[in-house]
Amino acid sequence: MSDTLKPVGRTRLYEQVIDRLGEHVAGAGLSKGSRLPTERELAARLGVSRASIAQAIVALEVQGIVETRHGGGIYLLRARFDAEPVPDLMARQKRLPEVLDARDALETKLAALAAARRSDDDLAAIDAALELMHAQVNAGEPAMEGDRQFHAAIVAAAHSQLLADFYAEIRVPIAESRLESLRQPGRPRQSFADHERIAAAIRAGDEAAAARAMHEHVDHVSRVRLLTWNPED
Repeated sequence: MSDTLKPVGRTRLYEQVIDRLGEHVAGAGLSKGSRLPTERELAARLGVSRASIAQAIVALEVQGIVETRHGGGIYLLRARFDAEPVPDLMARQKRLPEVLDARDALETKLAALAAARRSDDDLAAIDAALELMHAQVNAGEPAMEGDRQFHAAIVAAAHSQLLADFYAEIRVPIAESRLESLRQPGRPRQSFADHERIAAAIRAGDEAAAARAMHEHVDHVSRVRLLTWNPED
């Protein structure tokens, strides 16, 4: 039997609400810091229940697109309303724990090796990445590139080609976990502080401290709203 007749997927009502909110943001020319209508107003204007509005807002909060302030309304956190499809979020939610386990095992070892083997050039590359991330954080950016360069510099400083190859093999899911972490409110600054501690341990040649600092950093990376989000709630 042909497999071309597959079951029709059901679009959740709150996914349609997200689409309408995106159209509203674009049409109204809203930008970072703009306030959206209240849940009550949105429910009335879109003709849906407040429960559907609340589900949509939570899905947007998971992605770091909006923030609900107690007693103060709903605000845009990003200049672009680039909401991901809910099925994509659900797929990443499923694979993220394994990605984080792999990062913890691999990057903790890489940090320890970097502390033992780093050269002056390696330390310079780590410091350059820290400077870039610091500038991006101060500019209010997610600091994705600074974060990427920092971890790449540690991989290089470990001077282990096989571990570097392993790291390259999972670079795409690592990038996903980076995005998920750095779009959490306040996370870029926390990650920068984590990186400073890791760099200090590597600079001091303290393998145990470097491994411990990296493990704590990956633990912080794992604390993302996506992992506690239930798309059916």
